[in-house]
Amino acid sequence: MLQLDHVSFAYDNLSVLEDINLKIKEGEHVCVIGESGCGKSTLLKILYGLLEIDTGEVYWNDTQILGPAYNLIPGERYMKYLSQDFDLMPFTTVYENVSQFLSVLEPELLKERTNELLATIEMTDFSSTKVRYLSGGQQQRVALARVLAQEPKILLLDEPFSHIDNFRKNSLRRNLFGYLKSKNITVVTSTHDPYDMLPFADRVVVLRDKKIMAVDTPKELYEHPKDIYIASLFGQANRIPINIVKTYADTKRRIIVYAHEFRVSNKSGLETVVSQSFYMGGYYLVEGIYEESKIYFHHHEPLEKGKEIYLNVSIETINRRLAV
Repeated sequence: MLQLDHVSFAYDNLSVLEDINLKIKEGEHVCVIGESGCGKSTLLKILYGLLEIDTGEVYWNDTQILGPAYNLIPGERYMKYLSQDFDLMPFTTVYENVSQFLSVLEPELLKERTNELLATIEMTDFSSTKVRYLSGGQQQRVALARVLAQEPKILLLDEPFSHIDNFRKNSLRRNLFGYLKSKNITVVTSTHDPYDMLPFADRVVVLRDKKIMAVDTPKELYEHPKDIYIASLFGQANRIPINIVKTYADTKRRIIVYAHEFRVSNKSGLETVVSQSFYMGGYYLVEGIYEESKIYFHHHEPLEKGKEIYLNVSIETINRRLAV
């Protein structure tokens, strides 16, 4: 088990994380999300032992993870940290970069293992290419394979797909996270992308204002967000009063509604004036004004600016949000 007990950290006098408590089971995949500057990358560096914490302790099972004040070379041997700096050997080939950490005493096994990793990152066709000639996204994939070759017990991923194009990203996610789960590797991923966590994470940690705001499964956080901040990390979200949408409701409580959960009506509901429509491919994201506040919803076609419409939400969605 990977465990943080009352961990706090500051850069000089700037506090970044305060009283962080978290337990991560062996083989679990945990995603850390939050706005830029909330401390996601800092948390991963603390776990790896790159930073000296001000207070608290970090453990992997019974072994305490210590910072640079105790280790001449920071970082634990059973743990690998993939940062946004790839640390590759630019003048050698992709194959040589990936196979560097494999035993040369068993050449057949080395070849088999290297080819397996190249297939996982979808770089088999580039095995003989020198790293210096690769794009940023391709280099990021090689860096992934290099850390996998070292067979860590714990893998820390900081924005692991940030340089990779959408064409490749979806299949690479499935390959990588499926591989890590099959090997029972404990994974902590820092990300801005909801598609890194929704299908693959066992749990999600939400950071805000230096603290852990929520910890739960991605499904629970998405379907029952306790705060508009949490919902906004998954997609476009709004906070609206129930009794405006459903006039028979006897409460003025506000609930969170995602843009795709609204339905447009010409008769009754949340009275909204259209201000803009944005083409999103299979739908339009429409911006409207309700009581001088912006509200966002999806529609199958663009709506004319200045048009007055009504927005409704299903009773199932309302009941689900009221249960929070």
